[in-house]
Amino acid sequence: MNARFSFLHRSRVGLLLLGLQCAGLGSAAAQRTSKPKQAPTTQKGAFYTGKYPNLLREAGYSQAAIDQKVAQAYHDVFEGPNKVYFEVGDSMAYVSDVKNHDARTEGMSYGMMVAVQMNKKQVFDRLWRWSKKNLQHQSGPLEGYFAWSFSTTTMKLNSEGPASDGELYFVTSLLFAANRWGNNTGINYYQEARRILDASWKKDGTGGVRNLFNTEHKQITFVPVGDMYNWTDPSYHVPAFLEVWATYAKDGHEPFYRACADTARAFLHRACAAPTALNYDYTEFSGKPHATKWAPPAFRYDSWRVPMNIAMDYVWFGKDKAWQEQYARRFQGFLRGKGVNTFEDQFNVDGSRPEFILQAGDVKKLRHSLGLVATSASASLMHQDRDLAFVHALWNAKLAPYEDGYFDPYYDGLLYLFSLLHLSGKYQAIKPA
Repeated sequence: MNARFSFLHRSRVGLLLLGLQCAGLGSAAAQRTSKPKQAPTTQKGAFYTGKYPNLLREAGYSQAAIDQKVAQAYHDVFEGPNKVYFEVGDSMAYVSDVKNHDARTEGMSYGMMVAVQMNKKQVFDRLWRWSKKNLQHQSGPLEGYFAWSFSTTTMKLNSEGPASDGELYFVTSLLFAANRWGNNTGINYYQEARRILDASWKKDGTGGVRNLFNTEHKQITFVPVGDMYNWTDPSYHVPAFLEVWATYAKDGHEPFYRACADTARAFLHRACAAPTALNYDYTEFSGKPHATKWAPPAFRYDSWRVPMNIAMDYVWFGKDKAWQEQYARRFQGFLRGKGVNTFEDQFNVDGSRPEFILQAGDVKKLRHSLGLVATSASASLMHQDRDLAFVHALWNAKLAPYEDGYFDPYYDGLLYLFSLLHLSGKYQAIKPA
């Protein structure tokens, strides 16, 4: 659950609390352009071959420059003067959406995914310990799930309710940690992942709490509580992660996870059906828009993640390449028409400018946001960006304040780091050592 902005933050807290109350419970190198090698659609994904494309290398940047770019991005997000990672005592840490003064399951689980991808075990363990202590419910109808937002000002929960994307990333990053580091180094990562999954499968509607996935529609829910169980967020549909669960969770639900991965791919066809390939932030399971109290339906901040998720599935598993290439052609073609270096960050799905602008923090303004620059570059992994213009644009982008002074090292920063990892071949489905 992104909720980048104070208005959206307040609205979601209210909506989640309302749902819980109803339930009785009370997220400069040379720019030599070169065409990427065209991957045949029959080629197996990197999960099977172990070969992850390094599109930054194909774009002409040296490996040393790429490694430095990734290291600098990590430093800026986790260690620099504008970091979003804060250590607590000797053994814990949290990732904060600093402008909204909270830590949320989105950022905590993203931080863990960055840490396991970059082999930073201490960072991973600190984030997990903090999440378990401060966010994970240890009893009651929500047992095993995580409260999506925790105030770093009052050091109390903003909301008890979960957001399904947090659990999605927690489980996947824990499974990767088990594969990378084993389960005998202080934390049994596999056991922690299984606890979340097993808890989800025990949810039978008591207190209004259900499975993370709507078991009838085989789609991830926006929130597994109350009516929010019956609609979804396209950016939560990450079929690659569900394939990972089917391989490594070993909880007896492998056919369900594979079915959900296939259903997610089919859902994305419907959700991204517009000629622009743009999707709504929130939808029904059909892909049609779902209206919320905080904003009219449109392509906004949550939606930025969709091209990155589709690119990940394309690279890792390659089960829907023909449609995914067509999607990338439409999506990048639309943004190219708006100017690779000038496209804005919110649209109606027909490509027009929305009348309602959802504010970020205290700022209500359209801008050429780094987060969307990053995820649009990751779409180049689907081999439609012939001159790699989007890749070069990301390379030249800076994680720094905009001209008007607005700065978001949290959401912009994490998407920037994720996309650099994808484009450099460093974001991988981690298998047992």
